[in-house]
Amino acid sequence: MKKSWMVLAAASLTFAVASNGTFAAGDQENLKKLGSFKRTDTGAMKRIPQEGKYADNLRKVLQKIKLPSGFKIELFAIVPDARNMAVSRNKATVWVGTRKTTVWSVTDRDMDNAADTVEEFSPSVKFDIPNGVCYSPDGFLFVAERNRVMMFPAAEYFMEGSDTVAIPIVKQGNLIPADEESYNHTARVCVIGPDNKLYISLGQPLNVTPPDKVDLYRKVGIGGMIRMNRDGSGREVVATGIRNSVGHAFNPKDGSLWFTDNQVDGMGDETPPGELNRMPKMGMWYGHPYYGGGEVRTNEYKDKEIPADLAANYVKPQVEMIAHAADLGMMFYTGSMFPAKYKNAIFNAQHGSWNAVKPRGARVMVTFLDDDGNAVKTEPFAEGWLTESGFYLGRPVDVQQYVDGSLLVSDDKAGAIYRISYQGN
Repeated sequence: MKKSWMVLAAASLTFAVASNGTFAAGDQENLKKLGSFKRTDTGAMKRIPQEGKYADNLRKVLQKIKLPSGFKIELFAIVPDARNMAVSRNKATVWVGTRKTTVWSVTDRDMDNAADTVEEFSPSVKFDIPNGVCYSPDGFLFVAERNRVMMFPAAEYFMEGSDTVAIPIVKQGNLIPADEESYNHTARVCVIGPDNKLYISLGQPLNVTPPDKVDLYRKVGIGGMIRMNRDGSGREVVATGIRNSVGHAFNPKDGSLWFTDNQVDGMGDETPPGELNRMPKMGMWYGHPYYGGGEVRTNEYKDKEIPADLAANYVKPQVEMIAHAADLGMMFYTGSMFPAKYKNAIFNAQHGSWNAVKPRGARVMVTFLDDDGNAVKTEPFAEGWLTESGFYLGRPVDVQQYVDGSLLVSDDKAGAIYRISYQGN
């Protein structure tokens, strides 16, 4: 980004943050102060202890996790409600979003592969479901909330204090129409694309989008994906027909955008399948609400003809995952720690079902691609968080590559991040 973060911070004074039932009136005042480099007197950041009985119990759970030969899983950090993650460049800090009101900064200060500090990030900002965190190569942290997008220039520099330069590049109430705010499917995810733009997935709030909402949702990108410039300008819809994606990433080899998608509930335990999708180009349609997952038609739309413009742009999933496993965060492996077969493979987290009679998921999957960049094989990589009796010991949410080439896995049930490393030859 060509503008300096100081210029952007000054520009933040032009942004207004609307006060509503969720956001306290003081948030707008705090953002004005932060943009002017003035203190807010918010108070000390919360810090989460990293040792004790709870940490010991989590390590016992990890002894049950099955991995391919040569791999090892360890506790990296205790992080309450840990969801999507982003890894920074200099301090190796891991930013962690939640579905509540907190963003965490997780730092291994002595670089022994376990976090030393887990601290509340920028408590002077009042977050609302700050699930989506992403980090730019030049050091900007972005946080996608339920209905706002925040930018934190120089986040690593300011992370040691409660006050942080904070700029609402999409002000409160402008990410989606305020009337469409919901408590369901509100966990946004974001990523910086190879075009240096910000990509954000917007899950649609219902099980199946009703006909009277279809046109509005296509127009604004709900049930789809949008992109914008890093200052929030130039917003455009780049994909539609996505029920609820909570994980996307760009293939570093060919620049294609891939994403997971959670499919329709209430159609049976084993249908419809979850999805891992590839975008051949921007502007395509991925099936919802006519398809519940894969090419399984929804009950609500099974007798309706698919409009010609949608049918012409329909893209089938690259991988049909087990139904209701809730495939969430994903990434491409680019490190050098793992064996060569994993180079450019896709890792993704399966959170597990909330309603299937026969529990499933709660594991990390790996998908291998061919020379043309298409999926050829998907298999479990890390599993064991689901017991034989159907009890979830953990619920993996996201996977991200750490600075040393190991794999970080977040778990919002246990409130933890695990580190998977390769110990073999």
